[in-house]
Amino acid sequence: MPRRHGGTEKRKNLFLCGSVPPWQKEEVIQGQFLRTLFLAFLLFCPGVSVFAVELKVAVAANFKPSLEVLAKAFEAETGHRLLISSASTGVLYNQITHGAPFDIFLSADSLRAELLEKKGLTLEGSRHPYALGGLVLWSPGFSGKDDQDKTMTLEDLAFYKGRLAIANPATAPYGLAARQVLEKLGFWSSFRSRLVQGASIQQAWQFVASGNIPAGLVAKAQLVDHKNNDGHIFSIPATLYDPIQQDLVILKRTRQPEAAKAFVAFILSPSVQSTIAKQGYFPVSTTMVDKTTSENRRKAL
Repeated sequence: MPRRHGGTEKRKNLFLCGSVPPWQKEEVIQGQFLRTLFLAFLLFCPGVSVFAVELKVAVAANFKPSLEVLAKAFEAETGHRLLISSASTGVLYNQITHGAPFDIFLSADSLRAELLEKKGLTLEGSRHPYALGGLVLWSPGFSGKDDQDKTMTLEDLAFYKGRLAIANPATAPYGLAARQVLEKLGFWSSFRSRLVQGASIQQAWQFVASGNIPAGLVAKAQLVDHKNNDGHIFSIPATLYDPIQQDLVILKRTRQPEAAKAFVAFILSPSVQSTIAKQGYFPVSTTMVDKTTSENRRKAL
């Protein structure tokens, strides 16, 4: 059987030669007009990309809620879509080193991004800090010495006999920060048997949010928009743990390098950085990062 589009091509050629029957001229003209109108829309409509793609993004659990919000703005601005996968930083790092097909990795620390860079798995020059995290002690289920509902402080940890939720220090940077806090306060040994470790900081937060655990060391950003935090939040002094510098990298295996670079430029733009700061993170500044952070984390892992 002849190809169906052959008749259409023949009618186009006849039209160009002036031999299309009158009843078919309108059909051809309408088709050409619609195609022209569509191309004009793609070329001149602000924020729409003719070559929109889908980027596979691996993101640390703490930053997933923020990224989901930013993804909508990124898609509206560029047309590119983000396919988001989330877990603890350590788990995502292992997946990437074993060939997971991600385009971009948003780590919750600088160490894993640096290690991927040293392994030659990232695009050269693509590693950038995008957020600085903060740790808080959240205690919605805590009762003080007088059995009254109150916000737990670091002093209260000295006599607190209940369970404490943290993320796994071996795989989650916020879990490592929690361990550093407890070690510097001299509480690590006394708490080890009472720690409930989540696979990620998100799971540690869920242990407390569910009411199953009275208190936990969680990310500040997790509580910015949480309706039931009851104000029981104590900010941990930054001197008690290594700076939680969160780095991103573009992975060398990406097939969409230009779209990935557009995403990095979007994340680092002043307006988006301002939005990230409102979501519970500190402004990105390399001067705030201790040069020994990576080495300290290697020793603790």
